[in-house]
Amino acid sequence: MLRLPGLTAYRDAFDLMHELADRRLAGEIPDTLILCEHDPVYTAGRRWQPDHVRRPPSELPAELHLIDRGGSVTFHGPGQLVAYPIVDLGVRPDVQRYVHDLEEVVIRACADAGVPGLGRNPVNAGVWAGDRKVCAIGIRVKRMRVALHGFALNCSTDLSWYDPVVPCGLTETGVTTLSDLTSHRVTVEAMAPLVARRFGEVFDRAT
Repeated sequence: MLRLPGLTAYRDAFDLMHELADRRLAGEIPDTLILCEHDPVYTAGRRWQPDHVRRPPSELPAELHLIDRGGSVTFHGPGQLVAYPIVDLGVRPDVQRYVHDLEEVVIRACADAGVPGLGRNPVNAGVWAGDRKVCAIGIRVKRMRVALHGFALNCSTDLSWYDPVVPCGLTETGVTTLSDLTSHRVTVEAMAPLVARRFGEVFDRAT
């Protein structure tokens, strides 16, 4: 596991995960989990639409990056634990199962932190508390083999950052945080080891 300290610029993490994905494809490294917390940034995946951003990009309170993962627009920033697993899915990858397993990692880690009862949406990926998403998932599978990008778990995120966008392009749902779902502040630092442990358990990997 790589735990990046402090707030990490999005482009630095993007470059690192692509470098590690290339090395994983070459068999130079084992599966790796990157955990970090970003400076404020918006990212837009391959399914984004212009109406998913409520303001001109130049008027957003943080930079917008158009990137190579699935999904639409989301926010990354302080109070949010971002995980970038670099995982070899094998020659016949089951992407749906992989996403299900990422959801399972988060659901178990949140239960460990005293936030039980989170679940899945039958249509949209991620981890949910009713109709509010607490964890967004967006991945890419490089050369039909190695997964990169990953998930973003709102621990104590200031949700006003989401106001200028339609999170994940979903107009009928909202977002929430673990702190809002409990009676106490849930921090990134508290969640990071729980996510790492449950990732190792679900994927049978040493972390």
